[in-house]
Amino acid sequence: MQTLRASKCGLSTAQLPASILDVIDALTKAGYEAYIVGGGVRDLMLGLNPKDYDAVTNATPSQIKEVFGRRCRIIGRRFELAHVYSGRELIEVATFRAPPKKAVTSAAGMILRDNNWGSIEQDFSRRDFSINALYYQPRKDVVLDFCHAVEDIQSRTLRLLGDPQLRFEEDPVRMLRALRFSAKLKFSIDPKILEIFTPERTQLLRDVSPHRLYDESQKLFTMGHLYQVLPMLIDFGIWRQLFAEIRPEITPFIERAAKNTDQRIQIGKTINPAFFYAVLLWKPFLERCDFYLQKGVVPTEARAQAGLDVLKRQATRTVIPRFAETFIREVWEMQTRLLNPKPQQIEALSNHARFRAGFDFLLLREKSGDNTTQSMGSWWDAYQLMSSDEKERAIGQYNRQRAKTRRKAAQEEPAETKVAIEIEPLVQEQEPRSRRSRKAKTTETTSRTSTQDTSELSHDHPILKRKRVKRDLSQVVFGPTQ
Repeated sequence: MQTLRASKCGLSTAQLPASILDVIDALTKAGYEAYIVGGGVRDLMLGLNPKDYDAVTNATPSQIKEVFGRRCRIIGRRFELAHVYSGRELIEVATFRAPPKKAVTSAAGMILRDNNWGSIEQDFSRRDFSINALYYQPRKDVVLDFCHAVEDIQSRTLRLLGDPQLRFEEDPVRMLRALRFSAKLKFSIDPKILEIFTPERTQLLRDVSPHRLYDESQKLFTMGHLYQVLPMLIDFGIWRQLFAEIRPEITPFIERAAKNTDQRIQIGKTINPAFFYAVLLWKPFLERCDFYLQKGVVPTEARAQAGLDVLKRQATRTVIPRFAETFIREVWEMQTRLLNPKPQQIEALSNHARFRAGFDFLLLREKSGDNTTQSMGSWWDAYQLMSSDEKERAIGQYNRQRAKTRRKAAQEEPAETKVAIEIEPLVQEQEPRSRRSRKAKTTETTSRTSTQDTSELSHDHPILKRKRVKRDLSQVVFGPTQ
């Protein structure tokens, strides 16, 4: 073990938020050891801005609860933790863990229960990657390095502690974490990991809860390096374990959506992780819609049933929460409404709760080369920047264009449906100029046609033989009958 001075590693208390210092100080004051550990220390040493901070202590979860009282909540059964609230911030506090006395594992070797408390040396050996095994005590200005983690950070190498095969069997989600850290930090993966990181090994992810895999997929989508990690998911065979019906290929639509997501995160904009699920599942959704339409199902019901089918199928891999499923289906439904809106509903549609997400989805489709959008993405983009008068003129122009398109479609009939043969007359008669003359000519033509039709009927035709028979109304019963 190396005990390093924190200031020489580029660390100082001035970089830390008051929330994590509050937790460390409270535990220390109560007589316990307390350190900052994990990604927070790693990111500070790399010059990055950590999203959150985790603490570790020799106090058990129940003792942590005694220190913080109502500010603390115990969570987890497989891996018991304490969530401590400091103002608006949430700090995750874990207890030093020791190797399990009696292994409680699945058939594949995954640890099912892990609540054995131990020392800091034992806790270090339980951690996955060396770069996440640095213990920082800000008040003492020391960093404890048990495995030359500082050297791995300087060489930008991602290395597993212990036997990589055993560590992946203990927790298969570490495979996802390896790719996430490699893409986010631009670290090279240790050759020992690459030797056993095979598509066959990724089958271990089938033993992981679909709820936990959904949480891990959200971390992939929101880390700000989604575009870099997507090819890695395909190359290492993890794509097929996360997504049920999505072909392992990065289409122009998925690529543009990934870049757009990363850009929004980099400039500090919020994102909804369910939006990228809507992008990934869009193609399977369209294929399922076509399946129902070919069976004669009306379009509205076809879209509704297709959405249910695709999301239900995806739930076998990652269980998407109900509110996220609703968001995804509403974004898909908005595509139809934005492509062919009724003129009188355009203004109300622009104020819809899902308009922004639906519009972003439509514009990404259009920019990725989807011709079925009919340039409506650009139209809506321009519409949002117009004044009230300009919007009225734009709606009027859209209405005229819509009517013109409908008339043109009605006039264009397939050639095989035309039965009548048009014969050009030998003599062209001049059209009468006055309205009275044109009306007289129309009446004459109609009477001539009816006379010709009658003369063509023979005298024994049934319609000429028919006689009107007077009915005896006294035999007719009027009103309701039994």
